[in-house]
Amino acid sequence: MPATEKIIVLDFGGQYNQLIARRVRDQHVYCEIMPYTTPLEEIARADCKGIIFTGGPNSVYLEESPHYDPAILDLGVPVLGICYGAQLMAWMLGGKIEHAPSREYGRIEMTASPDSLLFRDMPEKSVCWMSHTDYISVPPEGFNLSARTDSCPCAAMENPGRRLYAVQFHPEVTHSEYGQKILGNFLFNVCGCKGDWQMDNFIEETVKSLRAQIGDQGVVLGLSGGVDSSVAAALLSRAVGKRLTCVFVDQGLMRKDEGDFVEETFTRLFDMNFVRINCQEQFLSHLKGVTDPEQKRKIIGTEFYKVFWDEIRARYSGGFFAQGTIYPDRIESGKGNAATIKTHHNQVKMPADITFSGVIEPLKDLFKDEVRRVGEKLGIPRELVWRQPFPGPGLGVRVIGEVTAERVRILQEADAVLRDEMKKSGYDEHMAQFFAVLPGVKTVGVMGDARTYAELVAIRAVTTDDFMTADWARIPYDLLGRVSNRIINEVDNVNRVVYDITSKPPGTVEWE
Repeated sequence: MPATEKIIVLDFGGQYNQLIARRVRDQHVYCEIMPYTTPLEEIARADCKGIIFTGGPNSVYLEESPHYDPAILDLGVPVLGICYGAQLMAWMLGGKIEHAPSREYGRIEMTASPDSLLFRDMPEKSVCWMSHTDYISVPPEGFNLSARTDSCPCAAMENPGRRLYAVQFHPEVTHSEYGQKILGNFLFNVCGCKGDWQMDNFIEETVKSLRAQIGDQGVVLGLSGGVDSSVAAALLSRAVGKRLTCVFVDQGLMRKDEGDFVEETFTRLFDMNFVRINCQEQFLSHLKGVTDPEQKRKIIGTEFYKVFWDEIRARYSGGFFAQGTIYPDRIESGKGNAATIKTHHNQVKMPADITFSGVIEPLKDLFKDEVRRVGEKLGIPRELVWRQPFPGPGLGVRVIGEVTAERVRILQEADAVLRDEMKKSGYDEHMAQFFAVLPGVKTVGVMGDARTYAELVAIRAVTTDDFMTADWARIPYDLLGRVSNRIINEVDNVNRVVYDITSKPPGTVEWE
């Protein structure tokens, strides 16, 4: 993606690496995430305006921890170290890192120096988000302490002459009261960025690039019905029209009636060839007896592409293969030595016997919120663009344990009740995500004066700004009561409903 200025986020294994990049882009400065194994020469050639070291779970003084060539601090490019990145900067320059006498975690009041470029136009006291066990006990020579807390004497340090800055806290999370201001001060006051990167020209530039790349050939896209593949389909449809074929593999693990909704939406909205393959029995046969969530993900992803490639072998040849891959997919699937968080179904190798002119990933450099903005500009209906996140393996990872046709049916029916009640109450607008889970637990109940031993359904609903952290939604009791009553009365083989009140961390949004 063309950009006049760029920031590099050097990833040392922190859970907030993507969030840092998104916060930078929110200020109209383009940035890319690179693993800490990226050679120094490649970073030097990148012609970036600044570098940000991310946090990480390690102790910098341990030999096996991720380190980097100290020469990066001599490139003449401003550097901001965050948490582990701050400790790494101090360690590389001769400072001292020790195990903190008392660990800091959560919202902490910080006192910052108003003379620092990093804290310009901020109050002296503010709340920041801390998460560390080690701390900088002795800053490197030439560095000034620019912020502190009661338990951390070096909450921030800087060497303005070398344009090196470090903060022990996390400015990228919303819990840091002036986090965006601090990042903005680094971008504009320290790095001299202009903030001229805009999404407005993305569609025009991408469509032009796609037409030049594809020429008069055709394109085949594996369509899931999610936001990413929908926006990719819209871009490709605008570029090549009927020369785009979207293959929709309905594995029977979507929400109730969702396959029909996807088909109706795409055949109505886009100028393309739409092919639907219904194959629930095939998927369930491969999932029989499987309970491990990562194994289920791999089976569903592998089987998706087996069905897809068999369709390609039977009907298509040549042209390009397109995917709805977005930036987090590439990072989370372990590319560039990043830790594998989960395997993404669109990160599977193409069979050797199938040949395309190339692979097209028009959204590969965008985050989810950026993809949604592109979708809105393309005129895709809001109910599709702003659909809640849905896992690639579908209900296969919301049915805990073995996936069977009956268990999928139960979960589809329960989830449909939940979504219907949320929509009717208007409460769906207040939550980032809500869904039902089938935990695979049976409980004793009494229905119609008879003893029952049936399935338990769990409800999950969260509020969040960024999905890096999330809080359980405080749904009104009367609404929860209606949901519970309807599920128990309308869904066969369910006799109990519970509500998940776990935040992230320590839990995750999905159960598997």
